[in-house]
Amino acid sequence: MKFKKNITAKFLSGVLGLFIAVSVMLSCESNDDSSAFEIDKSVSLSTFSINGVAATINEGTGAVRVALPYNTEITALTPEVGIPEGATIVPDPNTPTDFTNEVEYLLNNGNLYKSYKVNVTVNKPILKFSINGISATINDNNQTVKLTVEPEADITNLIPQIEVSEGVSISPVSEVAQDFSEPVVYTVSIGGFSTEYTVNVSQQSTGTKIGFIGTAATREAIVDLDEVAASDWLFSTYSQVEYISLQNIANKDLAEFDVLWWHYDAAIELPQIAFNNGVINAFKDFRNNGGKLLLTTFATQYVEALGIVPGGEGPNNVFGDFGTNGFIADNNWGISYVGKEDHPIFQGLETFTQGKSYLLESGTFRQNHVSWWFLPDFGGYDNSENWRNATGGINLASEDFDDSLDFRVAIAEFPGSDSQGNVVVISLGAYDWYNENNANGDPSESNGFIGNIQLLTKNSLDYLTQ
Repeated sequence: MKFKKNITAKFLSGVLGLFIAVSVMLSCESNDDSSAFEIDKSVSLSTFSINGVAATINEGTGAVRVALPYNTEITALTPEVGIPEGATIVPDPNTPTDFTNEVEYLLNNGNLYKSYKVNVTVNKPILKFSINGISATINDNNQTVKLTVEPEADITNLIPQIEVSEGVSISPVSEVAQDFSEPVVYTVSIGGFSTEYTVNVSQQSTGTKIGFIGTAATREAIVDLDEVAASDWLFSTYSQVEYISLQNIANKDLAEFDVLWWHYDAAIELPQIAFNNGVINAFKDFRNNGGKLLLTTFATQYVEALGIVPGGEGPNNVFGDFGTNGFIADNNWGISYVGKEDHPIFQGLETFTQGKSYLLESGTFRQNHVSWWFLPDFGGYDNSENWRNATGGINLASEDFDDSLDFRVAIAEFPGSDSQGNVVVISLGAYDWYNENNANGDPSESNGFIGNIQLLTKNSLDYLTQ
């Protein structure tokens, strides 16, 4: 050991000597002041705009975001950029740039550099379409608007409330009664451009009843904001919904419910009450009598306690951020269901390419709550076939990069046997109902893909009630 220390000391001494010699040589050979190490230069963007629309610039993260009017072509835009005197920036802002994907700019001033990542979005024409307080799902890919109203609603005389982007007009206009017994075509226009959206309104089934599971004593007492947002959507979308506390489920007659949905977002570890024998038996009896389950986010782990998967085969990659702060999503987050496009839970989702949909938009603040199966590497399954054999499940979706569905199990179905009901799980971080403020207290941008989260959930619930 002493020998090794001596060798190290000699080595360090030699390196130090060489460094000093080189430094002296360079200082002697150069009298050019321009080689001085300049660290007092500014490397901050003063402005960034496109077509006169100013961007929001986050100096802390280097994120630059521009929201352009509906129908703007973004494949060849020339931004106007304000940089400090003497600074340079690449790529050249004077060159038309394709902003379909994120573009990184590097600002250099003296010896200092700073990276800025620019994301350009185009406003959607219809921001919101609702009837009787129920929000529609808007699909901008196939230009459809879908909405399910209460069973008792007069579908021949409904008054929609419509919000559109700045500069966009719509016909028929908002607050005008329509007969929705057949599809109604709405025309959106901006400048000289017009396109049509088809609105389909249906009525909820009178026989479907859904139970929303929570740890709070009452729905009003739910604290976790993601769970609040999910429950608010559910109660505004379906007429026959009831909140069920885990404290009371063992004494509840669950036979009147078609589906139980447990969305648990508050903590990585499931609450201890969920493992009480009475609670577990209530869920098992419900499923054994044909009841269906939707388990989302951290509730996905419950498949093991309920015996839906064998012991040790529950989600193996569970993590997430917590606290009051959200963290920025630098890119759109989504799912790949390539090869599973015909499954009912994916019908009508807005896609960015075949078999792929975004759920979380770049620029929103998220906490990335994940409870899924990691298949390769430490996952131990290697591929989805081995996972199916081990768990008895059917993998339906992975992350959006994974066309083979062999890397993650983000959405899955576990078919029942005999009289048992099916179970659907949704377990990826992009399934985010509420976007928190950031550490500075800045509110999140609205998630432009929340409609996909809502429709994915509605499709899952409707599929399970069939």
